[in-house]
Amino acid sequence: MTNGTIQNKESFLNRVAERLGRERRSSGVTTPDYTYQPQHKVYQGYTPDELLGVLKEHCLKIHTELIETDAVSLYDALHDQVSRFGGGPVIVPKDDRFQEFGLSGLLADTWPQEGTQVWEWDAAAGDENIKHAEQANVGITFSEITLAESGTVVLFSSKDKGRSVSLLPTTYIAIVPKSTIVPRMTQASRIIKQRIAEGSVIPSCINYVTGPSNSADIEMDLVVGVHGPVKAAYIVVTDR
Repeated sequence: MTNGTIQNKESFLNRVAERLGRERRSSGVTTPDYTYQPQHKVYQGYTPDELLGVLKEHCLKIHTELIETDAVSLYDALHDQVSRFGGGPVIVPKDDRFQEFGLSGLLADTWPQEGTQVWEWDAAAGDENIKHAEQANVGITFSEITLAESGTVVLFSSKDKGRSVSLLPTTYIAIVPKSTIVPRMTQASRIIKQRIAEGSVIPSCINYVTGPSNSADIEMDLVVGVHGPVKAAYIVVTDR
């Protein structure tokens, strides 16, 4: 991935300042020093096991199944969860972690031999990816950062990791390395900011996904699956 370019930045900012009726402020702008910052104290000092406990508790509230496994058993855990969701078709992003976590054989051999169709996101295929996502029963991704407080997985969408993988299939599975679990969005934002400062290129599309799709009207009638998957499951890999 390469850095993008910003065009007409100066003229745009000058125009905004002009419409506000003042000179443009280009220096002397500093971040306020807030006296109280309670966001940093939520679950402060929690161990990885305690954060996992918070995540498990919240998953009950967002109608999301959480399965604990280790790297050795992940293959079977993922295979079984897809079966519980009704089998394929399956869609996955192009992500080297499937190989790193020992899942290449499941995607390339086991499922196809069982008659389960698997589609790996292919940037060169264009809209064909969207069609496969629409037809898929299960979408599977890895979580980049996981928020214990809200049961949220953070996804970095890019040309190889289309947002449709986690949005359009009937059901969704997130593989969650335990090391990605943090207390809340405060820490996720800090991690993203730090990666940018270190020179990493972060996709412009960052998605915060909390369980299956939930919609409610003014009468508090909850409808699941209107704007995304009907069911969701998180598979936490406890030794990664």
